[in-house]
Amino acid sequence: MTGFATPEELRRRTASAVGAAVAASRELGLTVTGPRVLHDLFSVVVHLAPSPVVARVPVVLPPAETPEALARRRQGELDVAHWLDAQGTPVIPPSPLVPRRPVTRDGFSLTFWQYVEEDRDRAPDYAANSHRTAALHAALRSYPGDLSFLSTADPDSLSASLGLLATRPDLLAPEDVDRARREWELLEPLVRSRTAFETAFPGIGLQPVHGDCPPANLFHGTAGDLYADFELLTLGPVEWDLATLGPELCAAYDQGAAEAGVRRLDERVLRFVDAVGRLRGITALALAPRLPVLVEYLTPLVEAWRGTPFAGGVER
Repeated sequence: MTGFATPEELRRRTASAVGAAVAASRELGLTVTGPRVLHDLFSVVVHLAPSPVVARVPVVLPPAETPEALARRRQGELDVAHWLDAQGTPVIPPSPLVPRRPVTRDGFSLTFWQYVEEDRDRAPDYAANSHRTAALHAALRSYPGDLSFLSTADPDSLSASLGLLATRPDLLAPEDVDRARREWELLEPLVRSRTAFETAFPGIGLQPVHGDCPPANLFHGTAGDLYADFELLTLGPVEWDLATLGPELCAAYDQGAAEAGVRRLDERVLRFVDAVGRLRGITALALAPRLPVLVEYLTPLVEAWRGTPFAGGVER
């Protein structure tokens, strides 16, 4: 593979993100003597030990992301997590030890969160997590923040990624790029326009949703489970949060929905969000030069997508 970040470049990027987090946190008055990386993929997540604070530092961003859009998205995540925590919903809250706002340092955007000890002996139970997602949706329904329709789909970046992939047949075969482009032509109007979506799916209510697969973002703390990672919070159908998870996990959600007093999933909307979700996964290959492990992660998704109906069977 050519044009991919080397292991040494990835290590330097991580070290730079950690350095920015340590410097910014010390300027905010925190004591940091033993920073420890907890996670390193699209973001570097650092425990600023001994302070009970975690910094999250995005290092791989979508191609159409602007600094202004990133700042809005990160502030929105802090705001919704703080609001949910105040309502008694179990979330990882922003750290109370620093101002509740994103900080820019050395070209990185940082947010600061309360440190929670992880229960590393527990394996994720995605059926149980899907069941609990309905309770999160019930809690989010009254969130007063101003949200844009399906902003998490990031249509500008998806379109830009298709353009990039057209120049990289080593990442995605030309025939796959052609199909993805034709699918996107069908799906894009329903992503960009709330009116178009509501015309295509009448009676489907919209509400604040997590935006980034909450069944995969339920943090198993030693004192209990906590919802986390609201950086893709958006206004959309509840189906968005179950995209591509399959019938078993959707059935678990429906059981939770009956208990939480929210509606069951709609099959037509699921086909739509599944189709968009697959395209978002496939086009994430455009980020592989900056994050080479994505080739390994996403190749099975591409192979499975080739066997699915065109655009998931969505019609216009």
